[in-house]
Amino acid sequence: MIVAGSVAQRPHHGGHAWVFLQYLLGFRRLGFDVLFVDRLDPGMDADESNVAFLAALMKRFGLAESWAVLLDGGREIAGRPRSEVVEMARRSVLLLNVMGYLDDDEILAAAPLRAFLDIDPGFGQMWHELGLADLFGGHDRHVTVGKGIGGRGCSIPTCGIDWITTLPPVELSEWPRGGEHDDRFTSVVSWRGPFGPVDYDGRRYGLRVHEFRRFLELPAQTGERFEVALDIDDGDRADAESLERHGWMLADPRAVAGDPWRYRDYVRRSAAELMIAKNLYVDTRSGWFSDRSACYLASGRPVLAQDTGLDGFVPSGEGLLTFATLEEAVAGVDEITGDHPRHSRVARAIAEEHFAAGRVLSRLLRELGVE
Repeated sequence: MIVAGSVAQRPHHGGHAWVFLQYLLGFRRLGFDVLFVDRLDPGMDADESNVAFLAALMKRFGLAESWAVLLDGGREIAGRPRSEVVEMARRSVLLLNVMGYLDDDEILAAAPLRAFLDIDPGFGQMWHELGLADLFGGHDRHVTVGKGIGGRGCSIPTCGIDWITTLPPVELSEWPRGGEHDDRFTSVVSWRGPFGPVDYDGRRYGLRVHEFRRFLELPAQTGERFEVALDIDDGDRADAESLERHGWMLADPRAVAGDPWRYRDYVRRSAAELMIAKNLYVDTRSGWFSDRSACYLASGRPVLAQDTGLDGFVPSGEGLLTFATLEEAVAGVDEITGDHPRHSRVARAIAEEHFAAGRVLSRLLRELGVE
């Protein structure tokens, strides 16, 4: 089982690393040999430390021989030799290419089954329809965490593709419920992220910043503590100052979540998560659910999540609560703090039933036709 993605490119983003680890560890638990394939191209602001970060991470999870990084357009490679990577692709049952990050023609051609995995639903589809980029070509099947895509209520174009939808998996053994926590609602997020807004079909679809500003009054209206490990550019200093004036605490994401272990500790020390989504996810009714929120649920930490069209895809009301307005967010905070032990128990139960990697990945493989 080959998973292709971009951990080495972002060595100080613990939550980003967990996205790929959940798949690798989940497939391994199902009995597959796994290989992670990454790439670092010229101009990616990378040096030896990027590869060293990935090598150390994989070793810590018992995957020391299960990775490769393509360097300089694939002319060089770290980790497993190129010939072995190609041979493993040839013997694989599936190559899962996250966001189409792997673009090496030889490795892709060797794999009998190539599936594109969309973890940022809406962006790639709109770029495709606008003629800006085609991430989807060269794949046999297409998978998305946008559970609403293809449904009547979702405005994300399908691009003529028969999308398989899935929830993000979480390897429960790595996220035990319980442990000490404080009283903060937290999250680990980027203010804007790598992509800008998208103008499509007469509308502008924005980013997390455009939603977050709608909920600035939440600390004042609830009296609770809210802390965000916020990746925000110096150019958005005015927004950071506005958050602090409104009672939000800001943490340095590299300090509290710069590797998978600090990220996990940060999640598990929290009382609950406040999940504010990207505007595109919300306005399109994408049905997107955060891989980060799945980690909070697995840890027995209730999640108060902005609604992206989740009705019917995951249970809500206990353990996981959704909101669309400031008033609904305030009510959700009051509900969670009013009976935190109950919501904690239900949060873990939701993770076990709906997000456990063994369940999610087994279901995905069946839909892909993989034994």
